[in-house]
Amino acid sequence: MIDLEDKNNCPTIGEISEYIGNPVFTKFCSEIKSTYKCNEKIEYSSCSWEKGWNIKFKKAGKSLCTIYPREGYFTVLVVVGRKEKTSVEEILTECTIELQNLYNHTQEGNGQKWLMIDLEDNDCLYNDILRLIQIRRNSR
Repeated sequence: MIDLEDKNNCPTIGEISEYIGNPVFTKFCSEIKSTYKCNEKIEYSSCSWEKGWNIKFKKAGKSLCTIYPREGYFTVLVVVGRKEKTSVEEILTECTIELQNLYNHTQEGNGQKWLMIDLEDNDCLYNDILRLIQIRRNSR
């Protein structure tokens, strides 16, 4: 079993997938890679808020999302910045109540909301996250 806090041993994407143990993770990563023609980057974060290995997806120098592995599920961080805010708020009523509540209860700092979304199933919330990432990618 991998130790996500051991910064001396970078896990592979396969080891992370095995650690999570949920096929939704592989599907989600594949979807991001094929849609945005980008690859994952496994990075170690020393930040006290979320210390350990995570997976970042970037396109054209812009962060699309960051994935934090958990046992049985994973957390997706999507940043909604000033450029994305109006577009996200326009679609919010079409999103799951779970995402609406998360968005409305996430504090804004420096014009951004950092949405930490736990994902376990390939359901409506999964599709909501993909929509947020698409808005983030399309914002200029």
